[in-house]
Amino acid sequence: MKFQLIDKIIEHSPDRIVALKHVTLAEEYLADHFPSFPVLPGVLMIEAMAQAARAMLSERDSANTQLVLGEVKALKFGQLVRPGEALEVEVTLHQSLEDGTYICKGSGRVRRPSDGSSSTSAGQTAVSGRFTMRPLKS
Repeated sequence: MKFQLIDKIIEHSPDRIVALKHVTLAEEYLADHFPSFPVLPGVLMIEAMAQAARAMLSERDSANTQLVLGEVKALKFGQLVRPGEALEVEVTLHQSLEDGTYICKGSGRVRRPSDGSSSTSAGQTAVSGRFTMRPLKS
């Protein structure tokens, strides 16, 4: 099963991307995580950052190399993301290495509906850390 965790790209430049993942009760993984207290799993927060990074880096790669998550460092989890909320992911590129690996920094903040209207308010950090995206080895 493949999860598409980017619902909307808000900002995009060659070295920075901001994307949004809306969390709804329709997500089948929430039935098990956790049945009486559904929250977005931490591993899917990391995957959302990786998918955002892949979208950001796709314009740099003329050979259309498939990029995968390499290593994750200094990862911190904070606020939980619940159904009805969104995860706003920001990823920045810090370095490109000669072997095709990219060093990125990412964070995800909780966005909650502020008063039932269409506007939202940014909340606390749900996830942050450094990670690499590297070419898939065949």
